Amino acid sequence: MNLSAVRSSFLVVVLAVVAAGCSVNPVTGEKQLSLIGESQELAMGAEQYVPTQQTQGGQFYVDPELGLYVSEVGRKMAAVSDRPDLPYEFVVLNSSVPNAWALPGGKIAINRGLLTELENEAQLASVLGHEIVHAAARHSVQRMQQGMLISAGVAGLGFALSDNEWAGLIMGGAALGAQLALAQYSQGDELESDHYGILYMKEAGYDPAAAVELQEIFLRLSEGRNPGFVEGLFATHPPSAKRVQENRELAQKIGTGGYRGEEVYQRKLAELRSLQPAYAAHDKALELASKGDMAAALEKINEAIRILPREAMFYALRGRILEEQKQPQKAAEDFEKAVSLYPEMFKYRLYNGLNALRMNNLEKARENLVRANEVVPTSIAFLRLGDVAVKQNKRNEAVAYYSKAAEAGGDVAEEAKRKLAALTQ
Repeated sequence: MNLSAVRSSFLVVVLAVVAAGCSVNPVTGEKQLSLIGESQELAMGAEQYVPTQQTQGGQFYVDPELGLYVSEVGRKMAAVSDRPDLPYEFVVLNSSVPNAWALPGGKIAINRGLLTELENEAQLASVLGHEIVHAAARHSVQRMQQGMLISAGVAGLGFALSDNEWAGLIMGGAALGAQLALAQYSQGDELESDHYGILYMKEAGYDPAAAVELQEIFLRLSEGRNPGFVEGLFATHPPSAKRVQENRELAQKIGTGGYRGEEVYQRKLAELRSLQPAYAAHDKALELASKGDMAAALEKINEAIRILPREAMFYALRGRILEEQKQPQKAAEDFEKAVSLYPEMFKYRLYNGLNALRMNNLEKARENLVRANEVVPTSIAFLRLGDVAVKQNKRNEAVAYYSKAAEAGGDVAEEAKRKLAALTQ
C-alpha cells in the first residue's frame, strides 16, 4: 500500500471515529465530539472526587454547618441547570488559596479561601453556577478528549499538583482528578460558563448583578498579583475585562434584581471569619518554614493551635517543623494528633508513616503508609513500603512495592529502580 493510500485509510478511520462520537452539548445544544460516554463521565467523577479533594487541602470539617449551607445553595442552582439529574455534590475545602473546581458528573468544590472573599449568597450562587455549567456542559470531559486525541495510549502516573513537596508523586486516578481540577479552561468555556451560570441565577431567583460584582472582585484581586490567587482561581479561571463586560451586558439584558442574601451569608460565614487569625498564623508558619526559619515557624504554628486546637492541619505542620528540628518523638505525637482529628486525610497518614519509618517503628510505618495509599496513592509511599518490607525480610512484597514506585517519574522512581535491581540480582 502506498503512502497516499495509507493516509486515506487513516483519514477514513478518524472520520468514522469522529462521526460515531458526535453528540449534542446538553447546555448549548451544539454538536460536539463525544468519545467518553455519560456512564464513564459519572464513574470518573465519583471515583476521583474524594482523592481530588484531598490533594487540594481536604474537607473543611471544623465548621460542618458551612458545608451544609454551600450544598444547599449548590442544589438550588443545580435544580435549574440543563442537567438537573446529575449526582451533584458540593464540598468546602480546607485551603486558603481562593479556588473552585468541578469534576465530571457534577462533583464540585470551593475553598474556604474563596468563601471569605465573597460578600453575599448571590455571589456564592454565581461561583457555584459557573462550576455547575462546567459540569453540565462536559467541559472537563472535552478537555480530557483533547488530551486523548493528542497523546492516546500514554498513561501519565504523576502530575505536578502545585508548588508543594508532593508535586509529581500522586499516582493513578488521583493524579487525573487533580489534573482536571487544576487545568485551565479555554476562554470559550469560561465565557460559556459565565453566560449560562447567569441564566441559572436568574431562574433560581438570584440577582444576576452579583455575577458582575464577582468578576469585578476577581479582576481587582488578580491585578493585585496575590501569589495565592495566581496559583489558585486565576490559574484555572483567568479573569478579564471582557468577562466583566459580557456579564454586565447579559445581566442588563435579562434584568437585574433578585435575592442577594447579604445578611444570611455573613451569618453563615461568621465562624470561618472568626477563625481567620488561626489560619493566617498557619499560613505564616508555612511561609517561615519554607524559608528555613523553623524557630519562628514553630512560634506561629503554636499560635494557630492555641486559637483553634481542633484543626488537624496545624498539628501536621508542627510535626513537620519538629522533624526538621530533629525531634522525631514530638513530631510523632503531632502526627498522631492530626490523624486522630482527620483519619481519612492521606497526607497526615503519610507524614505519620514516614516519621515512624525514620524511628524504625516498622508496623506503625506500614499501617499508615498503606492507609494513605488507599485514599491517594503516592510513589513515595510505595517506595517506603518497599523499604519496610526489606527490613521485615519480605522480599516479594518489597519487589512489588518498588516496581509500583518505579512506574512514577523523578528521583523516587530512580531510587526504586536501584533498589529493585539490587533485590533481583
